[in-house]
Amino acid sequence: MAADRDRENRAEPRTPRFRLDQPRTPRPKLLPDYDPEAFGRLSERIARFLGTGRFIVWMTVVIILWVVWNIAAPDELRFDQYPFIFLTLMLSLQASYAAPLILLAQNRQDDRDRVNLEQDRKQNERSIADTEYLTREIASLRMGLGEVATRDWIRSELQDLVKELEEQRIGHHPDGRVVFPSEGSRGSDVGDR
Repeated sequence: MAADRDRENRAEPRTPRFRLDQPRTPRPKLLPDYDPEAFGRLSERIARFLGTGRFIVWMTVVIILWVVWNIAAPDELRFDQYPFIFLTLMLSLQASYAAPLILLAQNRQDDRDRVNLEQDRKQNERSIADTEYLTREIASLRMGLGEVATRDWIRSELQDLVKELEEQRIGHHPDGRVVFPSEGSRGSDVGDR
């Protein structure tokens, strides 16, 4: 027993176990925090501006002024000599930022379109279900109306009864009585009063 205790004391100290029921402490972040929604809205605005005629006009004016200034200005005021390497660098930089911003704006639009498509699909499913329900209800009402006396059925039954009565008026009842006495055989109704 003493040997076991000595071995335990000599053993390296155990590292504390991480508890799974508690959140971990946040690690320091290398990149700054930013709001992705705000950044996405900004990129959409920039992409929307880059796709306008106003941007093309402004870009053309800036390039023309740049070239004219660096050709016509005195040598000490020129900042980009003839092959205009700095202008090329600036246009490349603008293009390298414009392309990802446009792609980000397109991705956000695709996400919105996907959400709208899903909502439209669900709405269509509800409309189809409602239509099927109404169709079943109309069919059950038609079946129920098949057992109800309709105006046409009552009319045909009344016409049959009138025909039958007219036939009996002309003839006699099967037991020998006169069903409808003729006009001349009618008595006065004075005694009935």
